[in-house]
Amino acid sequence: MRERTARGLLFGAALLIAGCHPAGGPPARLADWHQLSIHSRQLVLADGVVPFDLNTPLFSDYAHKLRTLWLPPGTRAERDGNAIRFPVGTVLTKTFFYPTDSRGRLLKQLDMHTTTLHVEGKELLDLSHVKLIETRLLVRRPAGWLTLAYQWNDSQTQAVLRRTGALVPLELYDALSNSVTPDTYLIPDQLQCGNCHNRDYRSGQPEPLGPRIDRLDRSYDYVSGRENQLAHLVRLGYLTGLDSTSHAPDADWEYTGTSLSDRVRSYLDVNCGHCHNPAGAAANTTLYLDAAQEQASVHYGICKRPIAAGRATGGRLMDIVPGEPDHSILLYRIASTEPGVMMPEIGRGLPHVEGIALIRAWIASLPGQCGQ
Repeated sequence: MRERTARGLLFGAALLIAGCHPAGGPPARLADWHQLSIHSRQLVLADGVVPFDLNTPLFSDYAHKLRTLWLPPGTRAERDGNAIRFPVGTVLTKTFFYPTDSRGRLLKQLDMHTTTLHVEGKELLDLSHVKLIETRLLVRRPAGWLTLAYQWNDSQTQAVLRRTGALVPLELYDALSNSVTPDTYLIPDQLQCGNCHNRDYRSGQPEPLGPRIDRLDRSYDYVSGRENQLAHLVRLGYLTGLDSTSHAPDADWEYTGTSLSDRVRSYLDVNCGHCHNPAGAAANTTLYLDAAQEQASVHYGICKRPIAAGRATGGRLMDIVPGEPDHSILLYRIASTEPGVMMPEIGRGLPHVEGIALIRAWIASLPGQCGQ
């Protein structure tokens, strides 16, 4: 296992003793969590902080993401079916950034599975090629998960806590079309963070959404070499219980070698399933888009009439009409940017052109027809 620094050990103990953050509340600066730091125009991961990626990531206005995991020394995460149960003191980070060109323009590009660079045995991001926007934290306290968002300053030297969120005006340059897309990037407030991470709305408790067994089952280029992420966590002593039962990896929505239905299942699960599931915030719609649902089910939207969507239907009668994407409410709402219509409701302000094309192709391929 990678040796951890003395400062990391002391800070881990402090997290546990103080309920996962120092007395007086969470630190005002991201650096005080000792997860990420800036050195010589590089965002460097601290010792013991492990980067990871997902097979299919959530769309966030074309932002790229660096995800990390840190566990207090001597603790382990445990597999629980497809979920992972993290110990008290766990810190998960997700840093949102955009790649930049030689003129410093933010590039509108797909998130092509972010990996860290390796310099002198350290995992890092080179800030000469990226612009940091925010870093979000999930911290496991004895009473549950704490959600926090930190905004990076223009000089890229530090990030500060934004409990009430922030709006960040951006311009994204598309090199293929030589065009610029204006965007108002949303840094969520603490309530919005908690609501999105509240997969079981009855519990009222946020939880991690990305790090699941099926979503982590892919390879990553670590300092130590390329390795399956689950195997890497087991080797580090971060994860137990992996051999108890088998599992199927989550599909990569961009990989055309996988079936269209599997790619759509992964895409809708990560972008919609945290709310649209039988226990989620959108349970009353009876439209369930989590991976556990059968795609042929009416609850998945096939020939299903909406419960109370109002003008958000765009005059369409059913969530998904086989063979007719333009008559399907689902496609209409994920393509919209109009408040009160677009889905997801928060977390994006731009249409995901490639994701829309995926859903369109899938609906067009569905056989059958709906009765009136």
